[in-house]
Formats: sequence, C-alpha cells, structure tokens
Amino acid sequence: MILEANLIDLHQRQIYPVALKVEEQKIKKITKINPSPGLPYLLPGFIDAHVHVESSMLVPSEFARLAVVHGTVATISDPHEIANVCGMQGVEYMIENGKQVPFHFFFGAPSCVPATPFETAGGEINVADIETLMSRPEIRYLAEMMNWLGTVNRDPVVMEKIRISKHYGKPIDGHAPGLMGELAEKYYAAGPNTDHECFTYKEALGKIKLGMKISIREGSAAKNFDALIDLIDDYPEMLMFCSDDKHPDNLALSHINELVTRAISKGKNRFDVLRAACINPILHYSLPVGQLREGDGADFIVVQDLEKFEVLATYIQGQKVAENGKTLIDRVKNGVINHFNTSPKKPKDFQISAQGNQVRVIEALDGQLITPELQGEILIQDGFAISNTEKDILKITVVNRYQEAVPAVAFIKKFGLKMGAIASSVGHDSHNVLAVGVDDDSICRAVNLLIEAKGGISAVWGEQEEVLPLPVGGIMSPEDGYEVAVAYTRIDHLAKAMGSALNSPFMTLSFMALLVIPDLKLSDKGLFDGKKFDFTDLFI
Repeated sequence: MILEANLIDLHQRQIYPVALKVEEQKIKKITKINPSPGLPYLLPGFIDAHVHVESSMLVPSEFARLAVVHGTVATISDPHEIANVCGMQGVEYMIENGKQVPFHFFFGAPSCVPATPFETAGGEINVADIETLMSRPEIRYLAEMMNWLGTVNRDPVVMEKIRISKHYGKPIDGHAPGLMGELAEKYYAAGPNTDHECFTYKEALGKIKLGMKISIREGSAAKNFDALIDLIDDYPEMLMFCSDDKHPDNLALSHINELVTRAISKGKNRFDVLRAACINPILHYSLPVGQLREGDGADFIVVQDLEKFEVLATYIQGQKVAENGKTLIDRVKNGVINHFNTSPKKPKDFQISAQGNQVRVIEALDGQLITPELQGEILIQDGFAISNTEKDILKITVVNRYQEAVPAVAFIKKFGLKMGAIASSVGHDSHNVLAVGVDDDSICRAVNLLIEAKGGISAVWGEQEEVLPLPVGGIMSPEDGYEVAVAYTRIDHLAKAMGSALNSPFMTLSFMALLVIPDLKLSDKGLFDGKKFDFTDLFI
C-alpha cells in the first residue's frame, strides 16, 4: 500500500509531502515528493493516556470500534473497575476481549482493589496478584496509586506493590488530587510519576517541577482542560491527554481528537499539541506503537486539515480500521461475567428516622469529582427525613450489590430532580448500586430495576421506566456500541426531563461513592468524610 499525503513529522517539527509505503504491518519507506494541492495530512494516531474502558459502558472490543473513528489507536487502560467487581477474573476478561480486535490496549495492574476498607467491593487484587500481573507482557504499568495517604506514609503493602513494579521496570501511575508542597514531594519520591487528577494550574505546575507527567483530563464528568492547557506553552514534553471516564454517547461523538482541536483553536503550537496527543504516551510507557518513521508499526491517521482534524482514515498495524466516520472493525462475540447478589428492596429500606432537620449534604459539582460538604435543611414527615425538592436537597442511597445489607442513605444537592429517581450500578470504585430521587417509592423502583437486570442504569418517572442493562460486571454491555450510545442518550434525556441540569447526570452519580476524592461521599457502609478519611454523622 502506498499513500501520498503531507506528513506531520513530530520529531523534526516539519510538514512535507511524502509517499508512504506500508508492507507487512510496518512503514517500509517514506519518500519525499513534490507538493501537490489537496493532499490530506498524515500523523501518528491519538493515544488516550489514562482511561477506564469500563466507564464507556462498553467492553473493550466495542470501545475500540467507536474510538478508531476519531483517530484513536491506543489506550493506557486501567481495568480497576471490573477488578473491583470480579478481581483477577475481571482483569483477564479485559485483556482477552481486547485481543479480539485490531487496537492497542495497554492494560495496567490495578493498585487499589478494593480502593478503601470503608466500602464493600466484589473483588481484590493483593500483592501476590500484582506480582503475577507484572510478570505478564500484557500488563504495561502499575495503575493509578489512589492510596496517596498510604504512599506518603510509606505503608508496607503500598510500597511492596511499588517495589514490584520497579523490579519489572514498569511505570507507576499516580492519583493525588489536590496534593501540593511537601505531601506532593513525598508522594512523587515514593514512585508514582504521572497524575491525571490536577484541578488547578498551580497544582499541576508544582507536580511538573517535581518531575511528574501530567495527563490533561477531559471526560464525561471531570473536565480539567481549560484549567491546565496553558501548561503546554512551557512544558510540552511533560503533558499527555486523557479522558479517564467517557460515557458511550460522548465516545460516539469524539475522543482525544476533541482535545487536539480545542487546544489548537486556543492558539497552542500545533507540534506541541500533537506531541502530547500522539508521542508523549509512547515515550513515557515505552509503547510498541508507531510514530510515523521508517521501520515503525503502521499506526497512523489521515486527516483532512490541521484545524478541525477531520479523520478520513485510521490505520492500526497497516489495517484500515475506520474511514470517513465509519468503523471498519467487525463486531465479535462478547462473553459475560458478573458478581451481583442482592434481593429486591422495599421503599421502607430507604427511610431515615429524623434526628433533626439539619444534615450534612453532598454537593455534586458539574464537571468535577470533588464534592464539597454543605449543611442543609431537610423536611420531616411522620418522623422520617425526606427530600426537600424546593431547595434541591434529595435523597441519595448506596445499596450493597454483593450481599444482603441495609442500604446507606444520605442527602445530595445539585442533581435538580423534580420528580422520580435515577439509579446506576456504575458506582466508582466498588460499583454498588447508587440512586438519587425525590421519594422512597421512586428510589426503590429504580434500584429494583437494576437488581432484576443484574446491573445497568435506570430512570423512573411516574409510570415511565427506562433501563439500560449492563450485564458484564454490572458496568458494561456486550452489545453494539452505537446502539448502547443511543439507549444511553434516551435515558440521559429522561433524567434531564425530570429536572437534572447536570451535563452528565449518570456519570456524576457514578462518582458519588468515590471515597478517595474529597470532601463528602457515601459508601454502602455510610456517609464518608474524605478529608478525615473516616465516617461522619448525617445529622448535625
């Protein structure tokens, strides 16, 4: 195969016309040719430097079918979510499923499963498992070390996982939201050398000066692009782009290509932006992905222009996998694994005996994972605390999906629902069932829809019920990715019709049990203070 196009040479920082010859999955020859009007552009494929594929609600093979349309050829994938549900079996599922399609999945060994002892998970990855995983060539790195406190304090178990990673010469991903100064120094000195959790320019700059690579994140819920993109002016070699969590409707529309076009529209240097999107992840993780040089693997994309970067074609190991907005990757048969063992609930299971009308309230911030603690006034009816919809203080619950237990119930603000309830078994990190609603009956119905389906997302409003089943671990669908995106869009629109003003209510809901991100969260065991890293009382 020979392609004629303008080559974007990111190593020489030049653009010139070439004839590109591909043989046996590799770039055999690059020959400069005379300029010709109308030639498209060649560049290395985009790489997502940190993503949980599970958050797309798609199995890896379906994720790949959607991602290649946007020029993505590889992901640095942390299978932390399925590991929290199914342990080592979950990690194995992701690896084997990803192998079925022409796409570069580079999986890490989940470092924190379960994430904390303050929640119930379905699986565990212990030190011996880390040793087993690190010895495998498919495992490229130690996935995000979320236990920043244990890292800073040199917890023996944490340090042993880091030691094993260093022994195998594999990078260690960080996760240190808000850490600055001496704490950040101690964290970096222990071994983690990336971070995707920076909220501010100042925080990210401090970590860069320590030597940490920063992945600028723009996902379906957490969005840090605007706060961090100016770092590329002075530190292009220290930056990568990532989505972290990307819901199927968003993945159907765009991926890393969106960050590229936005950065260039802000006037950022084209070569610096493309270096962050295409080359820096390869160099940091030592990936066997082509960089558009002779002898490299034929992993590249063809784009129409250098402003919108409309992807005309995507090639992986010389195979055309997408063309003109259509995926060319065939669907494969996807198996199902799961861990779901709880019985239907009753409305009374979500009642809260009132101990006053002042409570701690979780504040859900659109586009952020942090959840400040507020104080709010709830209503009392027949001795029970109920939602105060006029003040947008609604009930939130986390239901243990792995065994029979009393649901944990608290209050949350900013979801905006005026009626009904929404629920999801995508609940980071342990993936218990979360629900937010205006009344116990609606919450119970939304939860029971998911218990019956063994996982998914749901919404109820009067007589209307919508559910998207996610039978793979209760967090992924084995079905066609584009059909899942349509189904997700339908249920997302219903949630917004019920009053939610959040950009992505289900993605936001999924993080309300994420205890490793401050301030106030809810686990299946109770209300949790992320600053004190301990449980706290609901009533004040």
